[in-house]
Amino acid sequence: MSDATAIEHPTGLTPGDFFAVDEPLRLFAAWFAEAKRSEPVNPEAMTLSTVDADGLPNARMVLLKGFDEHGFVFYTNLDSVKARELAGAAKAALTFYWKSLQRQVRLRGSVEPVVATEADAYFATRPRMAQIGAWASKQSAPMESRMAFEKAVARYAAKFGIGEVPRPPHWSGYRVKPVAIEFWQERPFRLHDRIVFTRSDASALWRKTRLYP
Repeated sequence: MSDATAIEHPTGLTPGDFFAVDEPLRLFAAWFAEAKRSEPVNPEAMTLSTVDADGLPNARMVLLKGFDEHGFVFYTNLDSVKARELAGAAKAALTFYWKSLQRQVRLRGSVEPVVATEADAYFATRPRMAQIGAWASKQSAPMESRMAFEKAVARYAAKFGIGEVPRPPHWSGYRVKPVAIEFWQERPFRLHDRIVFTRSDASALWRKTRLYP
């Protein structure tokens, strides 16, 4: 899996040129590279939207941890609300908004778990306290007190000592495999630029369409 910072980015692509690009991953890589230079905090932040068993939408911010031709990856506690909703309906939407660039990217598609080796490799790169926190947190469950959580963190810190912290069995990642990717560039007087790339499934070729703002 490619790390989000490891994609080779195109050069010479100005904001006005993005309609000339026929492949959405190349365009996303260019925009993401610019966002990392211009956004002061978390350019990799994205809204993950899911639906519950009643079809009620749910949304929260997560962090993009990798992207390539296979999809866009994020990680979470497998007992969390988002994971339960993805187990019920393996489809999701992602939204990036980079205020400094006045740009938005929206993706929709199917979702699949990452393989264990991929999750292990990423977990090993996390700061040690983030690794311990993944063991201590019962994500989305009611918390009796902050002190109870801090005690759980201390307990797992003591358990693992100075050795390697393994990935918890309840913690892994998901890959969103988009069938639609829309790029939105703000323009004066709300005369925005929009293009959308669509395909019938994750193995099909992309089609590009320009949209009214």
